[in-house]
Amino acid sequence: MRAMTWQDLHARTETMDAVLARAAVDPSNPDLLQGIPDIDRLFGGPDGLLAALQYRWDNHLHVKLELALLQGQSAAEAYLELAAEQPVLRAVLDVQDVRRSQAAAERTAEVLVR
Repeated sequence: MRAMTWQDLHARTETMDAVLARAAVDPSNPDLLQGIPDIDRLFGGPDGLLAALQYRWDNHLHVKLELALLQGQSAAEAYLELAAEQPVLRAVLDVQDVRRSQAAAERTAEVLVR
């Protein structure tokens, strides 16, 4: 495994921003993560890209929660504030969570039918 370069880091950021720009049109587009150059090299595939987007959300939420604590806000208020600031990122993550849940339910149903 090779070390990530600054060029790789910038390429990852540009790729995530490009995915979010695509998602601004339709975050539920099933082809949202298709045809992305270097996705395998930069992220190890679509799941790695989604993990990076989740990491971005988690980092921003952590900061919001720290600020909320200092300002006397609730965690729910901090979450809703971030969701309002980054609706496309939240939508992409929510859509992918639903898809994963549906896929898990389908796999369970297949096992039960056997």
